Amino acid sequence: MKLVWGLVVILTLFSVVNSAPPTCYSRVLTLNKEIMESLEKLQKYRRTKHCMEVLPKMYLDVHNSCVMTKLRDVMYILENLPTPQCREKPRIIGLKRKIRSLYTIINKVCYRDLVFFTDDCDALETGHSTPRQGEEQLQLLKER
Repeated sequence: MKLVWGLVVILTLFSVVNSAPPTCYSRVLTLNKEIMESLEKLQKYRRTKHCMEVLPKMYLDVHNSCVMTKLRDVMYILENLPTPQCREKPRIIGLKRKIRSLYTIINKVCYRDLVFFTDDCDALETGHSTPRQGEEQLQLLKER
């Protein structure tokens, strides 16, 4: 009986630990990952590949201060795709919802909770961030 009771207590504690609500930051990171995976799939999927050709290359980084502008631009492009068939595809509609959710969460829910480590807008298109000028000068001073 004690063994069964102990097992029930352990399972209850385990379920309570796993049922904690996500933080704002964790939700942003999760949505960021989902959007990147969706973009990858849509660019490879035969039925949506031609629709995704109008989108610029995009590497989302929620720690880049330019991410809001990039999300807004991509939402605009997705809402104004060249053909109605592309705009009405369920997977593209799902991607638009995820991007809109991420934009809203960063802009309203997590306002001032996120820390932007870089302001390299080109990194959102290339995937490679270059250090800031001030950081380069600081590095040179440290080396001397």
